Amino acid sequence: MATRTIITDEDPLLRKRSREVIEIDDRIREICADMVETLHATDNGIGLAAPQVGILKRIFVVDMYDDNGPIVFINPEIIEKKGKQRNQEGCLSVPGSWGEVERPARIKVRARNPHGELFEMEASELLATCICHENDHLDGVLFTDKVIGELVTE
Repeated sequence: MATRTIITDEDPLLRKRSREVIEIDDRIREICADMVETLHATDNGIGLAAPQVGILKRIFVVDMYDDNGPIVFINPEIIEKKGKQRNQEGCLSVPGSWGEVERPARIKVRARNPHGELFEMEASELLATCICHENDHLDGVLFTDKVIGELVTE
């Protein structure tokens, strides 16, 4: 495992659409493990998408630092959205900036894990926000594109 460099919003790679993972092999599992290690090396991150470490693959990891531990999503699809919520969001690729973003209050997501197994999970509140935020990265969308009002920068 290795800690990878997180690219920032000046990098045009963050604006590109990621490609579907065709085969979940040892290389993909290594990327997933590196992403978890990279996320854990940050001061305050709870999610990290592959484009943020320079890889245009449809992969992201989330860790709410609870009993569930890190969750790896490969080829995720948000298959259900309900309600609305607004939260302050930041991003490891846009350091020092925050803004209010509206997201679904509840979602259902389908993805594969590093063993290739298909899973579905429901999420609400902060976890739903995080999954939607990371999923946006896979389509080249940053939270700054969705900020309501002003972006706050320190």
